[in-house]
Amino acid sequence: MTKIMAFLEAGLLILAAAGCKERPAATPPAIKVQVVTVVPRDVPIYQQWIGTLDGYPNAQIRAQVSGYLIKQDYIEGGAVKKGDLLFEVDPRPFQAALDQALGKLAQDQAQLGKTELDVKRFTPLARDQAISQEELDDATQANLMARAAIQADKAAVESATLNLAFCRITSPVDGIAGIAQAQIGDLVGPGGAVLTTVSTIDPIRVYFSISEQSYLAFCRQFTNLAQRTAYRAEMPLQLILSDGSTYPQKGKWYFTSREVDANTGALQIAGLFPNPDYILRPGQYALVRGMIETRRAAILLPQRAVMELQGSCQVATVDPQNTAHIRPVVVGEQVGTEWLIEKGLGPNDRVVAEGTQRVKEGMPVDPQPYNAEGMTNLAPPMTNK
Repeated sequence: MTKIMAFLEAGLLILAAAGCKERPAATPPAIKVQVVTVVPRDVPIYQQWIGTLDGYPNAQIRAQVSGYLIKQDYIEGGAVKKGDLLFEVDPRPFQAALDQALGKLAQDQAQLGKTELDVKRFTPLARDQAISQEELDDATQANLMARAAIQADKAAVESATLNLAFCRITSPVDGIAGIAQAQIGDLVGPGGAVLTTVSTIDPIRVYFSISEQSYLAFCRQFTNLAQRTAYRAEMPLQLILSDGSTYPQKGKWYFTSREVDANTGALQIAGLFPNPDYILRPGQYALVRGMIETRRAAILLPQRAVMELQGSCQVATVDPQNTAHIRPVVVGEQVGTEWLIEKGLGPNDRVVAEGTQRVKEGMPVDPQPYNAEGMTNLAPPMTNK
C-alpha cells in the first residue's frame, strides 16, 4: 500500500511540473516605418560665417588749420560727394596772412627790379673802370638775394593760400557722413578731435573669419594658385541679415588676409557687396554664406532620420530580413533640410526616416517608402556639432 501511495505522489509531481512550464513568448508584430534608400550624389557644400559690415574707406575728417568753426554745411547721416563742403573755419586770420604774403612778394619784386637795373648799369661802367669791381659784385649779389627773396615770398603766398583753402573742410570721398563731433564756435585744429567720419559704403565690405582647417580643406580642392584664385573670383556670396532675410545682391570674395591669427587660429576674409540703396551700414552683423566645395558621391539623410544621444549621432537601418539595427554615424554639414553623413553608411543602405523613436535594436519592421511631402509635425532639427 505504501508503494502505491508513493507512486501516485510521484505522478502528481510530474503533472504539476509539466503544468508549470513557461509558454513560448509571442513574436512582437512588425511596426510600420518609412525608410529611405541611400543613393550617393554630388552635393554643393555651403558654409556660413558671422560677418561684420564696414565701409571702406572710413575717412576721419579733421581740421588742418587752427580756428573757430563758424558753419556746418552738411546734413548728418546724409550722402555726400567728394569735394562737398562739410565745415567752415573762420577764414579772416588766414585771409590777412595771405594779403601780407602778397604784399611782401610785391615789395621784393620791386627790390628785384632795382637790383637788376643796378647790375645792368654797373656792368659797362666796371668794364670801363669807371667804378670798382667790388661795386659790381655787390650789385650782383644783391640781385641774387632779391631773386631768392622772391622764391621765399612765392612759397609763403602758396602756404597762405592753402591755409585759407583749408578753412573750407570738404569730403575726400563719396559716402555717408556721420554725426558731427564738433559744434559751431568750437576751437579746432590739426591736433584736435575728429570732426566727423565719411564712409564709402557702395560697395560695402564684410569681414569674417574662417578656421585654419576650413581654409586648408578649401585649398586641397585645387592643384595650383591660379585655379583657386579663379574659383574665388566666381564664387558668389550671400548675406543673411539679422531679421533672417537674404540680401538681394550677390557679393564676391575680395581678399584673404596674409596671416592666420596666432590667438584664434582663424584667417580673416573680406567680401564686397553692392549697396546702391545704402541699405547696409557699417557696424551691422550678418551671416555670410558661400559654396566652398562640391562633395562627390555624398550621402544625405533627412534631418529626422538622425538621432542625437549624449553628443553622438545614430540612425536606424533595416537589413534585407526587415530587422532594425541601430548604427552610429558621423554627421557633417547641414545641406538644406538634410544632414551630410561623413561615416557610418554606404550605398543602398535602408535608413528609417519616420518612426525612429519606436525602433529598437533587432526589432522587426514593416518598411514603407518615405514621403517627405506628407509629413507633419516635424521634429526640430538636430544641432550641428
